[in-house]
Amino acid sequence: MADKTYDAIVVGGGHQGTIIACYLQHAGMQTVVFERQHELGGGACGEALPLPGFLQNPCAHFTRFYGHPAYEDFKLRDKGLVYVYPDHSEGMIYDDGVSFLGYTAWKVVDPDTGRAEFSEENAQKTIDQIARFSKRDADVAYDLLEKYKKKWRAAFHEWRYNPPTPWGVADAFERLIDDPDAPIPPEYQFYTSQQVAWDLFESDYLRTLFMRSCMTSSGVFPADCIGIYKILHTLGLILSWEPASIAVGGTHAITHALQRAFSSMGGEFVVETAVQRAIIENGKAVGVKLADGREIAARHVVVSDLNTPQTVLNLMGEEHVPAKIAHRARNVLFNRAQLFWGNFALHELPQYTAAKDNPEIGMCPRLNWGPKDADYFATRHQAELFVKGIPEKLVVIVAPDSIWDRTRAPEGKHTILIEQFTAPYRFFSDKEWLRMKKDIVKIMLEQWSWYAPNMTEDNLIASHITTPMDTKMRNFNMPQGGWTAEDMIASQMGRMRPFPELAHYRLPVKNLYLCSAAAHSGPGIGRGSAYNCFKVIAEDFALPKIWEQKGRPY
Repeated sequence: MADKTYDAIVVGGGHQGTIIACYLQHAGMQTVVFERQHELGGGACGEALPLPGFLQNPCAHFTRFYGHPAYEDFKLRDKGLVYVYPDHSEGMIYDDGVSFLGYTAWKVVDPDTGRAEFSEENAQKTIDQIARFSKRDADVAYDLLEKYKKKWRAAFHEWRYNPPTPWGVADAFERLIDDPDAPIPPEYQFYTSQQVAWDLFESDYLRTLFMRSCMTSSGVFPADCIGIYKILHTLGLILSWEPASIAVGGTHAITHALQRAFSSMGGEFVVETAVQRAIIENGKAVGVKLADGREIAARHVVVSDLNTPQTVLNLMGEEHVPAKIAHRARNVLFNRAQLFWGNFALHELPQYTAAKDNPEIGMCPRLNWGPKDADYFATRHQAELFVKGIPEKLVVIVAPDSIWDRTRAPEGKHTILIEQFTAPYRFFSDKEWLRMKKDIVKIMLEQWSWYAPNMTEDNLIASHITTPMDTKMRNFNMPQGGWTAEDMIASQMGRMRPFPELAHYRLPVKNLYLCSAAAHSGPGIGRGSAYNCFKVIAEDFALPKIWEQKGRPY
């Protein structure tokens, strides 16, 4: 006899788990979420860092959740998720003093829905910035923008917010390969990040920024094959096609809004409660057994917000899956997206010397700095990370969110996120990670001062560094301390994420589904894994299709 019964059980209250819980509850399924940690959200979290009075994100930071269907579907702005949209988006300062600043091409005009309109003026400003160091690259940027306007932007959203097409059926990007109006070179499906950077641009400035932004958005290195999705995503970043956005109150405001929406519809969530395994009878998931021994029944579905090995080997158990699937679950790659996340509390904002030529550079919400040396970044940077943990030359991204969100710091003070990539957790001992946790602060300040001379210890109030060791300890879905959990290389994306047998959200056990970042369209706040999983469940159980009710193409 079950201790309690629900229509749907969500195992794991991470970001994707909170999204699908809202959709299931809205569709009429009485839903419960079980989360082993003390709060919901997973990587969509925030803490008082590095001191009380300051607020920072120790995991996911750069978010555009206003563009996710859930933002409008559940009126999340009314639930407390308020975004601010700076006029600038992406930029970089190089060690030769040159800087590049992008202006948002699609400006948000309706903060309630996230609706954006194209700004010809801003798009031209970005192209003019590129022309300062390469007329050819400026022409390329203009051509890419025209293709994005014609077809690529719509294809991007179609691919992200729909389940992957079956083998042999062209997806949104594959159709563009044969599209004469806005073609994508077919070889780009197999190009590395470095190859794309060299093929598109001639300047070290944009080549370096492209490769670094690929890492920012997916954790991949220049030698990794990234696929068309990541190419378009990265171009959208470096050319500032889509807005940067600041969630007031930090990333955890997204979780709070989703939880409020879920609870207001009658959904239930239970924290500090681990699920031991799914209860499977006659090849069908009928509930879960909790670590405390209680059994909770599911009338219809059990949904996993766990990574692939946890879902296949622990939640289902090897006895319920084919040997090939168990074997492949053990071999999913977790070797990318490890970071030193630095949360710095400052007396004053960095004063960049590049401002003499680009006065607004300090107002860039996604500002990179590093050497003007594309070859170093493409070939040696990763080697130094894997051998030493900390490279000789940092290539970082900083985010001064407290400029726009004054809840992040006390009056007159500021907080800035700074990210530098590093190696997988297993490459170094815990003792070595603790040493690097201290060393990286001094190194960051030293190299930051090359670009902003006031970035000295006198300007630093306090700092907090999150290492891959810390990330691993905090989040069981990230066993090597990488924020993407399972790598976002091309061979683990789309209809191959996490591998072909599990790429369509349905698991080998009937009524058991995978909604986590382990599924298409992958990790990151606002990506479509849970939403697409709900679409599959809605089809299987004849649930109301909210996207059709609202007249959306996806």
